Amino acid sequence: MEIFFDINWDILKAVLIIIGLDLILGGDNAIVIAMASRNLPKPLQNKAIILGTTFAILIRFILASIAIYLLTVPYVQLIGGIFLCYIAIQLLLDDKEDHNISASATMFGAVKTIVIADVVMGFDNILAISAASNQNFHLIIFGLLISVPIIIFGSKVILHYMNKYPIITYFGAALIAYTSAELILKEKVVQSFFTQIPMVHILFPLFVIVLVCLIGVSSKKQVH
Repeated sequence: MEIFFDINWDILKAVLIIIGLDLILGGDNAIVIAMASRNLPKPLQNKAIILGTTFAILIRFILASIAIYLLTVPYVQLIGGIFLCYIAIQLLLDDKEDHNISASATMFGAVKTIVIADVVMGFDNILAISAASNQNFHLIIFGLLISVPIIIFGSKVILHYMNKYPIITYFGAALIAYTSAELILKEKVVQSFFTQIPMVHILFPLFVIVLVCLIGVSSKKQVH
């Protein structure tokens, strides 16, 4: 019973983290979709959004599958964890990001723009989902499928409230920082070092979260 609970808790934790990552990292992608299809006639806008998002998710699945393999290569989890930590810090440093996305007058052009921009801008999402899934293909599929409605419908709402209540951005950055710490801890090359630290699986993620949030707070003070 205890083993069953542990397995289910690990899956539940991964699912909740993936949903949170989709919500936080999907805002930019929703903006790209809206901007790329804004010049299309109304009837074609929905088609472009559905087609563009579908192709983008398929490409994301391929890239996420590759990322799962890469995460088994020595040092890649360490590098990926550091990169996710950088993404968490950038989320706090970049209050507003300019998106130079040109709107297309044709559905094909809009779909192409959506796919290219989504894959480029969605790399952080791909890496985060791959890391949070703990190399579980079913969780990756779940994360990518659930990202579709989140990107299309939910991200604009989240983005709106992130701008209105900046504290939400810190929760998002903390979630990404936690995922980055977990990824670093899974790196076999440094596990021998971390095992010498008591309660490292609690203290190290907490340290990374606090560090990221402190950098964010100090950058806001310097601006003001």
